[in-house]
Amino acid sequence: MVSPKRRKSKSVYAPTPTLSAEETHILAILVNNEPGVLARVIGLFSGRGYNIESLTVAETNHTDHLSRITIVSTGTPEFIHQIKTQLDRLVPVLEVSDLSVEGDFVERELALVKVACTGEKRIEALRCADIFRARAVDSTLESFVFEITGTTQKVNAFIDLMEPLGLVDVSRTGIAAISRGTKAIGVI
Repeated sequence: MVSPKRRKSKSVYAPTPTLSAEETHILAILVNNEPGVLARVIGLFSGRGYNIESLTVAETNHTDHLSRITIVSTGTPEFIHQIKTQLDRLVPVLEVSDLSVEGDFVERELALVKVACTGEKRIEALRCADIFRARAVDSTLESFVFEITGTTQKVNAFIDLMEPLGLVDVSRTGIAAISRGTKAIGVI
């Protein structure tokens, strides 16, 4: 009789491998401005089941047809490294920079916040807007549209304050970010 092969099994008491904590990263990606590039970049995230928390895209160099994609995503350092490596392999991608780990950077987000209110709530909405340095870009007798620019935390705080005052609608741009100092991504 042939004895069955013995399998090595892990002990149930063995320590489990430590999982890296997820971190938020801001990736700045310089690409050739051509059809399908954004879909290919986004496909790397969706294909692995990772969410993109913020996405901004715009042509930054009209002469050379270059665009900058700024993506905010949360993942383990291993995931971020893997995504950066795979992004570097895409033909239309010229440069990938992880602003979160490469040094100091400046980030801003713009939001348009519509608030419908009258009476005391209207006065309070204007006071809050003044404190947050938001400006009214549209006003009717029953509503305001405020424009606010700042960090995501500042924008979120302003929206939270407007909620009990009659928040109706919000439109956000997503984060635009750039490194501080003389370092630049690609050739502009």
